[in-house]
Amino acid sequence: MRSTKTIIFAAVSALALSACGGSGGAGSGARDYVTAVGSSTVYPFATAVAEQYAKTTGNKSPVIESTGTGAGMKLFCAGVGAQHPDVEDASRRMKKSEYELCQKNGVTDIVEIQVGIDGIAFAESKDGPNMMLTPTDIYKALAANPYGEPNTAKTWKDVNPSLPAEPILVYGPPSTSGTRDALKELILEAGCKTDDAMKALKESDKDKYEEVCHQIREDGPYVDAGENDNLIVQKISQNPKAIGIFGYSFLEENADKLKGVPLSDVEPTYASISDFSYPGARPLYIYVKKQHLAPIPGLKEYVNEWPKLWGPDGLLKKKGMVISPDDVRAKNAEVIANMTPLDPSVLK
Repeated sequence: MRSTKTIIFAAVSALALSACGGSGGAGSGARDYVTAVGSSTVYPFATAVAEQYAKTTGNKSPVIESTGTGAGMKLFCAGVGAQHPDVEDASRRMKKSEYELCQKNGVTDIVEIQVGIDGIAFAESKDGPNMMLTPTDIYKALAANPYGEPNTAKTWKDVNPSLPAEPILVYGPPSTSGTRDALKELILEAGCKTDDAMKALKESDKDKYEEVCHQIREDGPYVDAGENDNLIVQKISQNPKAIGIFGYSFLEENADKLKGVPLSDVEPTYASISDFSYPGARPLYIYVKKQHLAPIPGLKEYVNEWPKLWGPDGLLKKKGMVISPDDVRAKNAEVIANMTPLDPSVLK
């Protein structure tokens, strides 16, 4: 009798996963492999874990898509079922509004796992002018309306007299990217709130404050280069007058042709990101759809592979990831072991 119940439960689980789907594609039947979407920064790490998982288990390799954190969150939170992804890779924490979208669409059990640390690296060609910037410089150069006034700066010298009289040309991530979100929240806002009037605005009109501090100009100096960080690497390596913004691992991988741009006299290095002394340091996450653990073969095993590879001597460090401190790794390994659901009260 018990085995019959087990068979019935398994069948119901498979049907539950496929029922949400339309005709064709993954939605028309149960899936026998893991799918993940999200951050282009996390993508190379997630791919490395997927390859290791396939090698050690003999199972099909998970399918990892680089969609950008924001776009990935929309896909992840769209629902439960084989046509929806199992994992979201994120270069920033899930937003409260995204969690609420998940809940609305039936994605009620989400597990948050910090897998490592990264930095938003500013870089230039090896032949570049050795730029040294501050968050204030970057805010004045890239904000649409710095301190509430239209941005008229054309050259870096317009922003700061000590900088070269070269046109501002920055290749960076699109609006769907977690790197773009982190750029706004860690760098642009830091430059914006050096102004007392902006601090006061935050108290009186938070929406206006975010618009003034976070909105990036669209008149040419900032170029949206899409979710392909390697394209940014290519663009700035060929143009010594351009600056690129991407995850630190891409700077490390291309150290033969690029160099980091210091922020407030702190260079983007493994050490400065690890201790968060570099202004652009940020945690990296994966989010797991707990409702998919039973019906999707290999999902639990794929997630279990991460702690095996995220240590100081692990594969992910070799791939350019900055390793989380011991206590953070231990805490998140415990989250994986127990599949502890995310507490939404920590989200903003």
